[in-house]
Amino acid sequence: MRNLTFAMNVSLDGYIAAPGDGLGWSAPSDELFQWWSDRVGATGLALYGRKLWETMSSHWPTADLEPGATPAQIEFAHRWRDMPKVVFSSTVSAVAWNTRLATGDAVTEITRLKADDEGSMDIGGATLAAAAMRAGLIDEYLMVTHPVLVGGGTPFFTALDTWVNLDLVETRTFPGGVVLTRYKTRG
Repeated sequence: MRNLTFAMNVSLDGYIAAPGDGLGWSAPSDELFQWWSDRVGATGLALYGRKLWETMSSHWPTADLEPGATPAQIEFAHRWRDMPKVVFSSTVSAVAWNTRLATGDAVTEITRLKADDEGSMDIGGATLAAAAMRAGLIDEYLMVTHPVLVGGGTPFFTALDTWVNLDLVETRTFPGGVVLTRYKTRG
């Protein structure tokens, strides 16, 4: 069975995007950018909600062709294009770059994908991750916490009907006071 990880940059007050979908507060250091790139390179399958897909697909497919693209950005762009992806949306009509579209019930499809043995899965996007979280499908929560308070926006966690007990399995610090924490769900 595949392991499903919800991994995102998070503000100290728990948001993955500031009001107006602002992400400028989460600009990574070179070390953190390389860590994210290595993670993308090792991901067996990435699950995206519509908004995150639109953000990523508006930049990374051609980022390696941009004037002044760094070697790390070029590497990330290649890894992102090569990584298998599933986009969950009822409004997106076409996807590309090693991606397929899922338009049915997200929980049913994620459950089916988890039953596979083809490597790890990451899930991204607040609405999609919230559905998986409420269904008890997330095995790990990986938060890259930036030392900033954004005061509102899109929360990392959704409201739950029951507690989810977690075990801390990894911590790491990055330049600028950024802290990675990774938790596994218990039971």
